[in-house]
Amino acid sequence: MCDSPIPGTAKPTVFIDNDRTRVTEWRFAARGDDTGWHTHQYDYVVIPMFDGILEIDLPGGERVTAELKTGIPYFRELGIEHNVTNGNDFEAVFVEVEFLR
Repeated sequence: MCDSPIPGTAKPTVFIDNDRTRVTEWRFAARGDDTGWHTHQYDYVVIPMFDGILEIDLPGGERVTAELKTGIPYFRELGIEHNVTNGNDFEAVFVEVEFLR
């Protein structure tokens, strides 16, 4: 993920970062923890490590809810601008894989 202009409260841990791929674990300890607003500069895949929801704020004030299932990945193309928030009463974790080429 690109640098967030306003940091969120979710904790990123980068496990792999080379010229081709970046793998980051995102850990949202409590409801309301968020990534901060950011725009993806690369295509990416998200792999949820929990069953639950994330609330996604989009430009223009729109908020959507995404229901996630453990281990079921999804793909997004670069250019996505959003803020991701934990909508659960428990810790939420996902792994983000960015394709840098």
